[in-house]
Amino acid sequence: MEKNYLNLLQKIYTYGHDSGDRTETGMRSLFGETLEFNLSEGFPLVTTKKMFTRGVFGELLWFLSGSTSNKELEEKYNIKFWKAWANEAGQLPNIYGKQWTRWEDGRGNIFNQIEYVIDQIKSNPTSRRILFTGWNSPEMQWEDTALPCCHSTVVQFYVEGDYLHMYHYQRSGDMFLGVPVNIASYATLLTMIAQQCDLKPGIMKHTIGVAHIYHNHLDQVKEQLTRETYNAPRLNLKRKPDSIFGYKLEDFDVVDYVHHPLIKGDVAI
Repeated sequence: MEKNYLNLLQKIYTYGHDSGDRTETGMRSLFGETLEFNLSEGFPLVTTKKMFTRGVFGELLWFLSGSTSNKELEEKYNIKFWKAWANEAGQLPNIYGKQWTRWEDGRGNIFNQIEYVIDQIKSNPTSRRILFTGWNSPEMQWEDTALPCCHSTVVQFYVEGDYLHMYHYQRSGDMFLGVPVNIASYATLLTMIAQQCDLKPGIMKHTIGVAHIYHNHLDQVKEQLTRETYNAPRLNLKRKPDSIFGYKLEDFDVVDYVHHPLIKGDVAI
């Protein structure tokens, strides 16, 4: 499954358009690229470099909790990669957790999109409206928004027999550092929601609007592309909580994860 990701990484490295970007780092990019992963064949965790799996699962649980507190993320999960975007109060206004679980509907109500998705999968599985979004357009323009949502621009679900499929559109993807985390995170979310709905995780399609390699990651990408892949690991959920919001870090078990050494790279701020 990883070849899917690596082929796109190679395509961007070889044929991408070089330009400036918001961070002033510079990027090489292609537009409108799609990846596909069949979760019945394994868990799409990159093996050509070591992945920080606790970071994947902890961040996802933090999103699902609805929190936008960087302090909580650091203290509860010892995850520090959101610190650069936090304000002086340690908050990350308007990002994923708020949009997923505390969307303000304009009528004075708070709407939990994740609860809605699960309810619809269970009660109305043929619906074509089973989706959520992190892109609250007005709030994404506000000056105090920590970082306008890159992923979860649209996340849609489709029930086919015993399988639950997911389509994920991401407006922008850092192919070296961010996208491998995004792939693993949404595969985990699909697995969790499938379990909650007594279904099996199926196919995850992942379209990236601007798929890019930052210029300061080109050497790292060149090294990664020389490495052979290992077999995909498996993700085992050790228990089924009463709700999607009841999972804990210790519930996630990655089985048979064989990987190459870590390749370090700086985050473009």
